[in-house]
Amino acid sequence: MTSATAGRETVFTYGAPALKYGTGSSDEIGYDLTQYGARRVLVLTDPGVAATGWPQRIAEGIETYGIEAVVFDGVHVEPTDVSMRKAVDFARGQGEWDAFVAVGGGSAIDTAKAVNLLTSNDGDLMDYVNAPVGGGRAPSSPLKPLVAVPTTTGTGSESTTVCVLDVLSLRVKSGISHLRMRPSLAVVDPRLTVSQPPEVTAASGMDILCHAAESYTAKPYTEFDRKRPQDRVPYCGSNPLADMFAEQSLRLLSWALPAAVRDGSDLKAREAMALAATFAGLGFGNAGVHIPHANAYPIAGQVREFHPPGYPGDEAMVPHGMAVSLTAPAAFRFTFDAAPDRHIRVARLLAPDYEWPGDLRDHLPAVLGQIMREIGIPNGIGAVGYTESDVDSLVSGTVKQQRLLATAPREASEADLAVILRESVTLW
Repeated sequence: MTSATAGRETVFTYGAPALKYGTGSSDEIGYDLTQYGARRVLVLTDPGVAATGWPQRIAEGIETYGIEAVVFDGVHVEPTDVSMRKAVDFARGQGEWDAFVAVGGGSAIDTAKAVNLLTSNDGDLMDYVNAPVGGGRAPSSPLKPLVAVPTTTGTGSESTTVCVLDVLSLRVKSGISHLRMRPSLAVVDPRLTVSQPPEVTAASGMDILCHAAESYTAKPYTEFDRKRPQDRVPYCGSNPLADMFAEQSLRLLSWALPAAVRDGSDLKAREAMALAATFAGLGFGNAGVHIPHANAYPIAGQVREFHPPGYPGDEAMVPHGMAVSLTAPAAFRFTFDAAPDRHIRVARLLAPDYEWPGDLRDHLPAVLGQIMREIGIPNGIGAVGYTESDVDSLVSGTVKQQRLLATAPREASEADLAVILRESVTLW
């Protein structure tokens, strides 16, 4: 082994979809699909987004270019293995598709990724879910073009190589991750986000914030062991390009997140939130996220009775962005020693005028707590139905998220994770 291939990593990778941003951009999707040679496309959305009329309007716009567009509005909010299989079965049963269009939040985009994967490759969903939950199989055939049209500002799924789902039988959240899963084109039209209820804006906004903060504080790419080209993964650690996007996202969030929650019709704030979500996605989709996201999967997967206002239906759920945020203060307190300057930088970008007189490791947790209180995020995991007696079960779910934990700037043992979760039962 030569010095060029031994020791620490010296290479980082960067990937992103083509991007079309701005008011009116969703009106051009039909033209964009002609550039891929598409003649027949499936538009995937959920019932709530379908009720806004946007998916049908987009489908009608696509058809003006001579392209057949079929709308599937059965996407499940916070998708499960069961709901994704239903979408896959629908798509497989309707013949061949030249491309896919996802209109909605992360649920619609992630479901479209799974449908694209399993109409282009054989096998079952669980064959491809990340190990150890699933088989960890990589797609053997190329996927079709996927146009992602986010209607919520937060998930970043339009930029990433990952789709996330609840595996109901195991009561755990996991995902599928592969470079071929990244959408071909992200179309970000701020008009589509105006109908978000304030509670959805708050939760998805905290998802943006954590994407940016986690990617910025992630283990640097230079601290990983050197990889062979064939072993490179989408999440390569913090790096100069991802840092740039994360910083700009945090600057925008500092004023736009509370403004958009206060007044959903504030188009300036909505546009800034859409940009912040886009920037954060372009960053964390390459650098990765870590402990708050790893904790979020069991918090969402093991929920018993909590149902948040502003979300459709009456089934128990903890929205992804909310679940991520609930342990973020304690998680960043734990990771502080690995990169103090970066943690302080995140706090100052989010709250430039916030003076923290105490221990600097508490600066970012204090800023996060202030933001969460202002926008109405619940006061810790206790407020969504968990107690200290649930910590062991939650830790068990977190340690299954090794793809995310590997990106943490400080290695977290099961005992460390238990401390983070206990500190997160009540935040203020």
